Amino acid sequence: MSKRNLPKVDLGAKPGVQSDISPKALQRWSPDVKAAAGEDEATISVLDPIGADIWGDGVTARRISAALRAIGDRPVTVNVNSPGGDYFEGLAIYNLLREHKQKVTVNVLGVAASAASVIAMAGDQVRIARAGWLMIHNTWILAAGDRNALREVADWLEPFDAMAVDIYATRTGIAEAELAKMLDRETWIGGQAAVDQGFADDLLPSDLVDHDREGGASASMRAERKFDLLARRAGLTNSASRDLLRELKSGMPGAAQTGQPGAADLDRELQQLLSQAQSL
Repeated sequence: MSKRNLPKVDLGAKPGVQSDISPKALQRWSPDVKAAAGEDEATISVLDPIGADIWGDGVTARRISAALRAIGDRPVTVNVNSPGGDYFEGLAIYNLLREHKQKVTVNVLGVAASAASVIAMAGDQVRIARAGWLMIHNTWILAAGDRNALREVADWLEPFDAMAVDIYATRTGIAEAELAKMLDRETWIGGQAAVDQGFADDLLPSDLVDHDREGGASASMRAERKFDLLARRAGLTNSASRDLLRELKSGMPGAAQTGQPGAADLDRELQQLLSQAQSL
């Protein structure tokens, strides 16, 4: 379908409210999934959480806007493997891709969860790996306040969930009432099911998806950023998370010799931290 038919969304973040990542999405996200072929200058990567993290990285609307300006009036390919993140930043990115004048092709390489699934809908053509996943749910946030403030936040969130339903309904043709139920229960949609239900147009050829199985520096760095997200969920300060990360590194095979553990080793430790964080 043409992205011209997709609705444009109105933005409006609320002070004191912060979007967050679903624990299940973070657990299923494999940061080492990437495009097999080298990316050209007309390709945009969405391979990290949505929104700026404490490293100053992450996928932001400012970064996507700059990439689109550099690409200019040409077709663009967007490769996605993200657990989601800042929903409002995701809506801004969706708008940017929707308004791009040339064809936008979205490739879901691994996971496109939450805010990343909204971004994925902004393509003229959406392709997903057979082993890939879309995850849709109601807006996931962190908020603080008394019962009156939290009721106000809940009411304020309703239009944003309705926006997501509108986007998915326009793409898929699924009834809005059914989609609202899917968001309520946090729904995971596999590659073939995504095509069958209209969330994607085609399956992505398997030879276009690769994994950094060597645990190289870039994969390890992405795993460290995943660690930061988990540490923040566990309530650790930035300095405490840095100390814990150093301890994890020093206790991993090969870390003493190289100073850099393999991403797989670090990811196993991260999963343990995730389980601890979920029990808090």
